[in-house]
Amino acid sequence: MRGVDIRTFDDLLAAARAQPEPQRLLLVFAVAELPPDGTAQQRAAFERGEGGALTPVVCVDKLASEIASFEALELEAREALSRWDILFVAALDGRAGVPPNTDEAAGPLRMMLESIRAGRIADFLAVDRRGGFVELQRA
Repeated sequence: MRGVDIRTFDDLLAAARAQPEPQRLLLVFAVAELPPDGTAQQRAAFERGEGGALTPVVCVDKLASEIASFEALELEAREALSRWDILFVAALDGRAGVPPNTDEAAGPLRMMLESIRAGRIADFLAVDRRGGFVELQRA
């Protein structure tokens, strides 16, 4: 999706739908938590809404065409999750007009989860609860 101005999740959806090959989106919902061994300084920052460790709580794969909008996805997430803070997103291209199926997404989704748990998040888009992209920095 190079060369496309993407500022929100809905922009991403539009760009994914416009790709020559169908796209399957990999979605990982995560919560920010204070690490158990957090320092007093980390605790204070966390209480101000800064920092913390991002822990995946739910992952799902969906075709871009299966998501009407960020608002619809957020409503679906709200019904399934008590809370989430950041949504990580990646995409898989289809081939010859055929979208990747859920089985084909399982391995990449598992690798995505492992990367997030290890703090390697640079390859993923991070979305806040309003549908905007955020830039996360590793401490």
